[in-house]
Amino acid sequence: MEKHEEILVALRQIIRAIDLHSRKLNKEAGLTGPQLVLMKAIHDLDEVTIRQLSNHTNMSQATATTILDRLANRNFIVRVRNNLDKRKVHAHLTAEGLQALQQAPKPLQENFIFRFQSLEAWEQSLLISSVQRIAVMMNAEHIDAAPLLEVTSLTISEK
Repeated sequence: MEKHEEILVALRQIIRAIDLHSRKLNKEAGLTGPQLVLMKAIHDLDEVTIRQLSNHTNMSQATATTILDRLANRNFIVRVRNNLDKRKVHAHLTAEGLQALQQAPKPLQENFIFRFQSLEAWEQSLLISSVQRIAVMMNAEHIDAAPLLEVTSLTISEK
């Protein structure tokens, strides 16, 4: 197998792993990845505006708003106007939203983060550089992509 084929196979394996996890997430929690990212951010940031959510998750405000609309329709979040500044709207998880967040499968990247952080600094830099180069080669460097969920030592129920 030629080197470019090896890279393409590895990329397909990554895409397949993400797809399988997305299906599992949808089946078990009824959520999409971006919905879970926003719900986790709302939980972690607590009193948070749509702009702050957008910045924190690397999503456009329009995308975040559309996803929040869907979550609100399912009674997973509520929007509350700030008492002091009526222009600001904060997103809060409902009890149903918190339950859905707690029942969602663990993030796909949890094992990846552990393994990545155990690499030497130079290996981490090499991987980052290589993956960024691949993104450029695939004309993907300008595509919006929410960061993966942060892995913390606290579970959601402990917070």
